[in-house]
Amino acid sequence: MAFCLFPTSASLSRMRVLIDGKEVDPVTASISVFDWGVVRGDGCFEALRSYDGVAFAVDAHLDRLMNSAAVLGMEAMLPDRSLITDWVATAAADGGDCVVRVIATRGGTDAHIDAPPRLIVFWEELPILPPSMALIEISAPWHSGGFPWELAGVKGLSYGPNMASVRMAKSAGFDDALLISREGIMLEGPTNSVGWVVDGVVETPSLDLGILSSITRTVTMEVAADLGIEVREGRFPIVRLERAQEFFVLSTVKEVMPVSRVGERRFAGGSVTPALGAAFRERVLAAAHSI
Repeated sequence: MAFCLFPTSASLSRMRVLIDGKEVDPVTASISVFDWGVVRGDGCFEALRSYDGVAFAVDAHLDRLMNSAAVLGMEAMLPDRSLITDWVATAAADGGDCVVRVIATRGGTDAHIDAPPRLIVFWEELPILPPSMALIEISAPWHSGGFPWELAGVKGLSYGPNMASVRMAKSAGFDDALLISREGIMLEGPTNSVGWVVDGVVETPSLDLGILSSITRTVTMEVAADLGIEVREGRFPIVRLERAQEFFVLSTVKEVMPVSRVGERRFAGGSVTPALGAAFRERVLAAAHSI
């Protein structure tokens, strides 16, 4: 029995899918349905953006993959890091401007089932994005929200609640969700980090809230420092947005994207978000040209 892997949006005629480094037909690419990545969502993953065939921040993404695998007790199940790096480069070169996904599964856990752990790499097309986004606040009781636990910062496969929050947001007429802790503290989006601007200062939830250590967030904070823009991390209640002039989301796919409203709060925009976006893109292009 098999579980189909390929995304339906990409052109199958030119896709490339690698499972444990072996190229497979995208139409028939599969793993066992007995794999705990399927049965339990037990595994970890990364999504990298490729620009003109070159994946960005590969080392940072694989550092996070290795950390996630170590926390989940899967480190010994991963292939050698140099092999994963090569497979990512192969997929990126094939996809051009695309998203490269790296998925590590645990395999089967019962001795009588032959379901070894798998390392899957494939590319998919970039989605068509709007010029700005509208978010709605959604309570996220499944999020640690600052409560210490061992899986904080792990990019695991169990994204069910996050994806449900996206569907809830869209059914309410918004593009995406802004996750809020039980205490009313802003956390992150289902698949992105967030930030906003108050009187020229960028504010963003701190990592001690258990949010994902986003590579895009890290790079954006670096370029903010280069631009002389102050960044303040902390625990901010949703009412903090009453003072904000700009709001943005940060992710591999969205890069630095402006947000026009959060619930009923609207943001007219300003100069900080586009400056960060331009500087981020310059960093990406410089990295690609250095290879």
